[in-house]
Amino acid sequence: MKRENLIPRPDWPAKMEALGFGFHSIDGIYWDERACYAFTAAEIDTLEAATAACHEMCLAAAQYVIDKNLYHLFAIPPAFIPMIEQSWNNDEATFFGRFDFSWNAGLASSSAPKMLEYNADTPTSLIEASVAQWYWLKDVKPDADQFNSLHEKMIERFKEIKAEIGAGLNANTIHFSCVGDSEEDVGNLDYLCDVAMQAGLNAPFIDIADIGWDSVAKKFADSNNTEIKALFKLYPWEWMVREAFGMNLLDSAMRVIEPAWKMLLANKAILPILWELYPDHPNLLPAFFEPQKFVTDFVKKPLLSREGGNVTIKTGNREIATPGVYGAEGFIYQAFHPVPNFRDGGADNYMVIGSWIIGDEPAGIGIREDESSVTKNTSRFLPHYFV
Repeated sequence: MKRENLIPRPDWPAKMEALGFGFHSIDGIYWDERACYAFTAAEIDTLEAATAACHEMCLAAAQYVIDKNLYHLFAIPPAFIPMIEQSWNNDEATFFGRFDFSWNAGLASSSAPKMLEYNADTPTSLIEASVAQWYWLKDVKPDADQFNSLHEKMIERFKEIKAEIGAGLNANTIHFSCVGDSEEDVGNLDYLCDVAMQAGLNAPFIDIADIGWDSVAKKFADSNNTEIKALFKLYPWEWMVREAFGMNLLDSAMRVIEPAWKMLLANKAILPILWELYPDHPNLLPAFFEPQKFVTDFVKKPLLSREGGNVTIKTGNREIATPGVYGAEGFIYQAFHPVPNFRDGGADNYMVIGSWIIGDEPAGIGIREDESSVTKNTSRFLPHYFV
């Protein structure tokens, strides 16, 4: 694995916008093709195997939490525990997730990819990983390949979900929803709507704020008063279960994607559970609920933080802390594992690999860079290829 400097395509903004990737420069430089990452085929195989292994371990960990009734460790409101268990026992379909790995395959001394966390509920940077870097590859590295079968796998997964939901709810429609004034979320959701339509689904969009509730019929409805039988949301479960309106979910038969059982895997509390079940697994880092397990060299993470909020890294006498609004539900403590830093001209480029799972299959990677060792919403996205 190596980082290569490049000259950006002169017309890249127009090409990105033609793909529906209109937020390519949100908060300054976001999509960044001034450099790319090159892998070998063997390194891609290693990432694919690590993704599959972590997915299987996470499913086993979810079963363990349910069997042992460990919900208190996750700060999940008790009223929603039956919903989690019902969705798990009914094997309600998961669509996607993204593992974040730290790995510098270019070093001879490098260990296996280490899972930092699992974005299991509302992962973003999807249009970037799926279509934006694929068309970049065709223009810039036409003779190379890319770990990226996201688009094809998502179409097939939507076909599977269509068959499952259609059989259970006699429905051929999935409503898609997010916060309507989030350009990034709307961009990702517009792309997912298009993918769903290619799979034969009706895929109307509705702002999450416009979803209504029929208290007599016990049904959710859209702006046209049409019942929402299935909802694909880019809106976190942990927000819904803490909002007054979200309590209506307890009285509804609406199918939600991602399903309620994903609350377990989207919570950082799953990291100590994984380490308890699989100590010394090469793709995991030691993680605990108590800080006294570490004297130094650890990362303190809120159970429900997003975009790097309220993360504290302590190494030796140095401490890095990010601001945010998270932490009220509690924290976990994970062993510090440095993310690789590809310094360029004196500038830091800390790099994290996001590896996607669609259904139960690894499907591709996206790479984020930042001048800080904590990946944030403003971290840059760089394309990759392999030979």
